[in-house]
Amino acid sequence: MLKFFRVMLSPLVFVYSFIIKVRNWFFDKNIFSAVKVNANVISVGNLTVGGSGKTPTVMMIASYLKSINKNVGVLSRGYGRSSLGYIYVSDGKNINSTVDECGDEMYFMSEELKIPTAVSERRADGARQFIDDAGVDTIILDDAFQHRWIHRNVDVVIFDQNFLYKSGQIEQSLLPLGLMREPFDSVKRADIIIINRKFSEKIEIPDKLKKYFENKNVFTGYYQADGIYDVKTHHFFNMNEFQGQKSLVVCGVALPFSFLNALEKNKIDITNKMIFPDHKNYTLKEVQDIRKKFYETNSYSVLTTQKDAVKLNKFSKDLDDIDIFYLKIELKLDEQDLFNEQIIKTMNKTK
Repeated sequence: MLKFFRVMLSPLVFVYSFIIKVRNWFFDKNIFSAVKVNANVISVGNLTVGGSGKTPTVMMIASYLKSINKNVGVLSRGYGRSSLGYIYVSDGKNINSTVDECGDEMYFMSEELKIPTAVSERRADGARQFIDDAGVDTIILDDAFQHRWIHRNVDVVIFDQNFLYKSGQIEQSLLPLGLMREPFDSVKRADIIIINRKFSEKIEIPDKLKKYFENKNVFTGYYQADGIYDVKTHHFFNMNEFQGQKSLVVCGVALPFSFLNALEKNKIDITNKMIFPDHKNYTLKEVQDIRKKFYETNSYSVLTTQKDAVKLNKFSKDLDDIDIFYLKIELKLDEQDLFNEQIIKTMNKTK
């Protein structure tokens, strides 16, 4: 049904393509100019809608910069949040926002990274305020490749390897027919490219697309399941402790296949599952549906994603008789040290 609607809307691709080309031309010719702020800026983004691994990439870069004593913070638009404007989410110690106000991804990044975080749909204005509030000298912009109004020192672009392998298919058309925000030739703006194979084996870039990646700093990465954590206590459990147990799997992410695949590869039963749309804002009705399904299937526990966990935790009283756990996934690169060097080199070169 979704593909049918995309085909129906396909004439709009030409309009969308024209708008994108004109907008990028204006920026390339400095008719539209990007605002510089008093901090290094690293943008993490993609050319497609959802599911490539932007958030794990942001967390990987932020963790590295924190480890070398950079005063780093993360600024996001806060997709799916109920609020508008700038919000100083965390000072690195205390979270001063709710998950509804700042969005699920920003909330769990704040919990996990323990660095300053903020949300603002107006990135340049938000960055200035963020620098004043947190005193950061390096800002990582989450999902900002298309947001060209703020100058960046480094542009990191992530691709889902499986998406690249669909060369010539409808998914590689521009919106609204396909899933692409921009055409492949926009890759020329990228300083660093990551091809995320997630839990799959590494494959070569299709011949039709190789020209876009020539003379670029291309890295390959994969997901590593770090373990399973209790939503309420954050207590760590090894994956093998859940093998053979019947769990109810609940998730609301863009491409749930990777999450389900990670569980299945670790011999965790995924027979019983409830799949919701990306950035699902759970209501009491869905929570009651989860309770009903849990007891109907005689499940041992609920297994969910880290992004869903921060939202389900709001209903701790309604789910106090159910054990809920989340799978923690990290992005690893095949040449991590070289990537780290490239981030610093590019950031220093473009000051």
